[in-house]
Amino acid sequence: MVIFSRTFDLLEWLVPRSETFPRPFRYTVTARLLAASLDLPELLLEAQSRSGRPRQDRLAQADACLNKLRLYLRLAHRWRWLSDGQYEHASRMLAEIGKLLGGWIRQAGKEACSKK
Repeated sequence: MVIFSRTFDLLEWLVPRSETFPRPFRYTVTARLLAASLDLPELLLEAQSRSGRPRQDRLAQADACLNKLRLYLRLAHRWRWLSDGQYEHASRMLAEIGKLLGGWIRQAGKEACSKK
Protein backbone atom coordinates (compact mmCIF):
# COMPACT_ATOMS: atom_id res chain seq x y z
CA MET A 1 0.00 0.00 0.00
CA VAL A 2 1.18 3.50 -0.83
CA ILE A 3 0.59 4.77 2.71
CA PHE A 4 3.41 2.57 4.01
CA SER A 5 5.96 4.03 1.61
CA ARG A 6 4.78 7.57 2.39
CA THR A 7 5.11 7.07 6.15
CA PHE A 8 8.56 5.55 5.60
CA ASP A 9 9.53 8.58 3.51
CA LEU A 10 8.31 10.85 6.32
CA LEU A 11 10.40 8.98 8.88
CA GLU A 12 13.43 9.00 6.63
CA TRP A 13 13.13 12.78 6.26
CA LEU A 14 12.08 13.65 9.82
CA VAL A 15 14.48 11.68 12.01
CA PRO A 16 17.66 13.37 10.70
CA ARG A 17 15.98 16.80 10.96
CA SER A 18 15.05 16.19 14.58
CA GLU A 19 18.72 15.68 15.45
CA THR A 20 19.26 19.40 14.84
CA PHE A 21 16.56 20.46 17.31
CA PRO A 22 17.84 22.17 20.47
CA ARG A 23 19.34 19.80 23.02
CA PRO A 24 17.22 21.03 25.99
CA PHE A 25 14.09 19.79 24.17
CA ARG A 26 15.41 16.35 23.16
CA TYR A 27 13.58 14.57 25.98
CA THR A 28 10.35 16.49 25.72
CA VAL A 29 9.05 17.88 22.43
CA THR A 30 11.53 16.05 20.19
CA ALA A 31 10.93 12.74 21.96
CA ARG A 32 7.16 13.09 21.58
CA LEU A 33 7.51 14.06 17.92
CA LEU A 34 9.63 11.01 17.22
CA ALA A 35 7.34 8.73 19.25
CA ALA A 36 4.30 9.84 17.25
CA SER A 37 6.19 9.49 13.97
CA LEU A 38 7.28 5.94 14.89
CA ASP A 39 3.88 4.94 16.29
CA LEU A 40 2.13 5.90 13.05
CA PRO A 41 3.59 3.18 10.78
CA GLU A 42 3.35 0.61 13.59
CA LEU A 43 -0.37 1.28 13.97
CA LEU A 44 -0.84 1.09 10.21
CA LEU A 45 0.89 -2.29 10.12
CA GLU A 46 -1.29 -3.50 12.98
CA ALA A 47 -4.40 -2.27 11.17
CA GLN A 48 -3.39 -4.11 8.02
CA SER A 49 -3.19 -7.40 9.90
CA ARG A 50 -6.64 -7.05 11.46
CA SER A 51 -10.20 -6.70 10.27
CA GLY A 52 -13.46 -5.29 11.56
CA ARG A 53 -13.52 -3.26 14.76
CA PRO A 54 -9.86 -3.89 15.72
CA ARG A 55 -8.80 -2.46 12.34
CA GLN A 56 -10.98 0.60 12.81
CA ASP A 57 -9.52 1.12 16.29
CA ARG A 58 -5.94 1.01 14.99
CA LEU A 59 -6.79 3.37 12.15
CA ALA A 60 -8.35 5.81 14.62
CA GLN A 61 -5.19 5.64 16.73
CA ALA A 62 -3.09 6.25 13.62
CA ASP A 63 -5.25 9.30 12.85
CA ALA A 64 -4.57 10.60 16.37
CA CYS A 65 -0.81 10.10 15.80
CA LEU A 66 -1.07 12.06 12.59
CA ASN A 67 -2.75 14.93 14.43
CA LYS A 68 0.00 14.86 17.08
CA LEU A 69 2.61 15.04 14.34
CA ARG A 70 0.89 18.07 12.87
CA LEU A 71 0.94 19.76 16.27
CA TYR A 72 4.61 19.02 17.01
CA LEU A 73 5.75 20.05 13.54
CA ARG A 74 3.79 23.27 13.81
CA LEU A 75 5.52 23.99 17.12
CA ALA A 76 8.91 23.15 15.62
CA HIS A 77 8.26 25.62 12.83
CA ARG A 78 6.96 28.31 15.19
CA TRP A 79 10.09 27.96 17.32
CA ARG A 80 12.26 28.15 14.17
CA TRP A 81 13.56 24.60 14.41
CA LEU A 82 12.24 24.05 10.88
CA SER A 83 12.53 26.55 8.05
CA ASP A 84 9.48 27.63 6.08
CA GLY A 85 10.46 25.29 3.25
CA GLN A 86 11.00 22.33 5.58
CA TYR A 87 7.66 22.94 7.27
CA GLU A 88 5.92 23.17 3.91
CA HIS A 89 7.55 19.91 2.79
CA ALA A 90 6.54 18.12 6.01
CA SER A 91 3.00 19.53 5.80
CA ARG A 92 2.59 18.22 2.27
CA MET A 93 3.82 14.79 3.33
CA LEU A 94 1.38 14.75 6.24
CA ALA A 95 -1.48 15.95 4.03
CA GLU A 96 -0.87 13.10 1.59
CA ILE A 97 -0.67 10.55 4.39
CA GLY A 98 -3.87 12.04 5.84
CA LYS A 99 -5.72 11.61 2.56
CA LEU A 100 -4.55 8.03 2.23
CA LEU A 101 -5.47 7.28 5.84
CA GLY A 102 -8.87 8.94 5.47
CA GLY A 103 -9.61 6.76 2.46
CA TRP A 104 -8.60 3.65 4.37
CA ILE A 105 -10.77 4.67 7.34
CA ARG A 106 -13.79 5.17 5.04
CA GLN A 107 -13.16 1.82 3.36
CA ALA A 108 -12.84 0.04 6.72
CA GLY A 109 -16.09 1.65 7.88
CA LYS A 110 -17.92 0.45 4.76
CA GLU A 111 -16.53 -3.05 5.19
CA ALA A 112 -17.68 -3.11 8.80
CA CYS A 113 -21.19 -1.97 7.80
CA SER A 114 -21.47 -4.55 5.03
CA LYS A 115 -20.59 -7.39 7.44
CA LYS A 116 -23.51 -6.55 9.76
